[in-house]
Amino acid sequence: MRYDQHTELPTTTVQLNHTAIYASDRHLSAEFIAAILGLKVGAPFGPFLPVDLGNGVTLDYYAKTDEPIQSQHYAFLVPDAQFDAMIARLEAVGVTYYADPSHTEPGQINRLFGGRGAYFDDPDGHNMEIMTRPYARP
Repeated sequence: MRYDQHTELPTTTVQLNHTAIYASDRHLSAEFIAAILGLKVGAPFGPFLPVDLGNGVTLDYYAKTDEPIQSQHYAFLVPDAQFDAMIARLEAVGVTYYADPSHTEPGQINRLFGGRGAYFDDPDGHNMEIMTRPYARP
């Protein structure tokens, strides 16, 4: 089967359940994102340290110390009523946020799709995004 072939498949709901995030210090990184998003770090599960996002998805932080961590992008749809508190928490811990993913507009937010958004780095340089409206898809 070629990937570009369009075949009818049974209707199913596919949901992301968890994703592993490499971190040089899984405790530091999990605590960081949990603090910014107003969440809690869960109990360790094997080599993973989970942060439950509340929609059935967990971020499972995994310590990777044998090679450099490659930056990834993670976007979080957050309630508009909590956005200002998240920005305030970034400011309180001295983390610069940006209006754009290239980090060229420091200390600013964007207003894409009728919402608000910002980008910031976690302790390992992962490009995190908070946004109050999902991207409009064609």
